Amino acid sequence: MSYIKAIEAGVDIIDCAISSLALQTSQPATETMVMALKGTPYDPGLNLTVLSEIAVYFQKVRKHYLEFDLAAKNIDPNVIIYQLPGGMISNFISQLTQQNALDKLSEVLAELPRVREDLGYPPLVTPTSQIIGTQAVFNVLFGHYKMPSTETKQYLRGYYGLPPGPVNEEVRQMVIGNEKPITCRPADLLPPGLEKAREEATPYSDKLEDVISVALFPQAAICFLKKQQTKKASPSFNLFSLEEDNGIHYI
Repeated sequence: MSYIKAIEAGVDIIDCAISSLALQTSQPATETMVMALKGTPYDPGLNLTVLSEIAVYFQKVRKHYLEFDLAAKNIDPNVIIYQLPGGMISNFISQLTQQNALDKLSEVLAELPRVREDLGYPPLVTPTSQIIGTQAVFNVLFGHYKMPSTETKQYLRGYYGLPPGPVNEEVRQMVIGNEKPITCRPADLLPPGLEKAREEATPYSDKLEDVISVALFPQAAICFLKKQQTKKASPSFNLFSLEEDNGIHYI
């Protein structure tokens, strides 16, 4: 329904999945949208016979990934109540399985909108969806905000920006005590980092894109640049060419 209304409002591209990989925590089925739009001004003109063949192929492929296929195999309309993004359900199942508490899944789903309300209705997209989801799991397993995550603390301190709605001040008191949350733009509190990143990148590269990579991902970028430098320093061999020098063939 959302897709149809979006198309009518002028959306040019919609994100679908072939039916054997669609729905549950995935996108709507491609075939369903093709049929719904057939004969309208928005008809994509895709061949349903070919799409059917693709669906059969990926139905077989999906069987190879059963250990990762954690979501329920049927549609759960309660996601409208839980406000649950598709990608979160597998995280919940994984977290609760590790804690031997998969039977608590329904309680965690019910806790999700309560936590979101407590934190001022942040959007359920990365990274705030993970913050809300993890805290909902902790609340169910360990008690109401008895174990706030580091990210929940930072959120309530204001380091993720101003929440869209009012925060539950009782919850804030429970989590960060008498600390005063910041009211400025969080990034304004960060010291300039480009020169430091350039200094750290210099032994390995002076390219601006590498300097920016170091600024964004210091540990991973430095590790990557070190490997790149090692590769450049190592002798290279071309296994597909021969050179002759005084009767001796070199590979």
